[in-house]
Amino acid sequence: MPPPLIAIIGRPNVGKSRLFNRVLGTRTAIVDDVPGVTRDRNYADGAYRGRPFRLVDTGGLDPSATEGMLSLIRQQVQLAIAEADILILLMDGRAGLTPTDEEIVSLLRRVKKPVFFAINKIDTPQSDALLADFYRLGKDTLYPISAEHGIGVDDLLEALFPLLPASGADEDIAECPRVAVVGRPNVGKSTLVNTLLGQERVLVSELPGTTRDPIDTVVTCQGRQYVFTDTAGIRRRGKIERGIEGYSVARALRAMGRSDVAVLILDAVEGITEQDTKIAGLILKQGRACVLLVNKWDLTEGDVTAGEQYTLDLRRRFPFLPWAPVLFGSALKPDSVRGVFPLIDRAMAAFTLRVPTGPLNKFLQEEVLEEHPLPVRKGKPSKAVKSAYITQVATKPPAFALFVGHPENVGRTYLRYLENRVREQYEFLGSPIRILVRKK
Repeated sequence: MPPPLIAIIGRPNVGKSRLFNRVLGTRTAIVDDVPGVTRDRNYADGAYRGRPFRLVDTGGLDPSATEGMLSLIRQQVQLAIAEADILILLMDGRAGLTPTDEEIVSLLRRVKKPVFFAINKIDTPQSDALLADFYRLGKDTLYPISAEHGIGVDDLLEALFPLLPASGADEDIAECPRVAVVGRPNVGKSTLVNTLLGQERVLVSELPGTTRDPIDTVVTCQGRQYVFTDTAGIRRRGKIERGIEGYSVARALRAMGRSDVAVLILDAVEGITEQDTKIAGLILKQGRACVLLVNKWDLTEGDVTAGEQYTLDLRRRFPFLPWAPVLFGSALKPDSVRGVFPLIDRAMAAFTLRVPTGPLNKFLQEEVLEEHPLPVRKGKPSKAVKSAYITQVATKPPAFALFVGHPENVGRTYLRYLENRVREQYEFLGSPIRILVRKK
């Protein structure tokens, strides 16, 4: 049984993300004084006194919103309320009880779930008087807190504690492949996750930069679970605004770093841009497995040479990712993108593959060195030059240590040859591999 889901809801700018970060003891959510910073549901695992839970931060709720971004946020919050086991309604003590707060309370009266009413920004003894206004809601128990300073948060968690099961965390999730969906803004990252999930889990808008926080989503395909992380679009450094967007891009990069597989979304219509190449380079730099998904491929129908031309362009622009498999599809058409799961599986298998030392060295001695001996810079090969030993020292990504008598003689060209031979011999599709030269 998975841990209970606790959703923090409230109108914009009451401190939901600060409370989210305070409870978790991290800086997971983006915190800023601008209303509407949190747009999607942002999930994270936490625990209190040994009891696990799943916490979700939501966008500011405006029940009356009917159009635009506020309407989209409202839809996401309503989904969070529907799926949550426990709700925390957060209100602003300094602002007092507002009509929007009362609307939200009215909405929650129809919800058959535990609801905890927390009043934020109560950080001094003098501010206790601010609570009086909120007792008009008819609630016997209010929880005055200061999310910024941590005051009263433990009392809130103590009240939640009896509702948290002593055990029940889904340990299988920890073993799931973690997949970061990355790319430029507005190439279809959120649409892909929504399509694979089969519901509007991630907010989708035609406005670039809609996704700001990395969003974790568990997707199940043929009985296997995957944790997908939708990330903010990574723009050119010169176009990244300071503040919120800068935080978002930094978190996208960190999300990439904690993933196993990065699915790089490319635009079939716009073609491969310089920024696509830079993002691909970041994937390689962080040593992640990689799958390339060319989105909006349905818009190229009728061009019989489009696939061949695009593949050639891929290999020209991404010469450092020849091992990354490519899928052409449309995020709007589920059947065309479900092929990403087998590619992720193959990339994950390569990413975690460990080759036994015995067969690996037999392959090195009998095939690699026989065909192409170690390079020699001066004179005749010595015994030390002729001999070599290789062993795998790590996975995620696979790394090999090549022990030779003269490491200075082994240049990049030979290492590239060795990598290609290892890839031919073993199944490393979708994963980088590293070969480190060491002296015997």
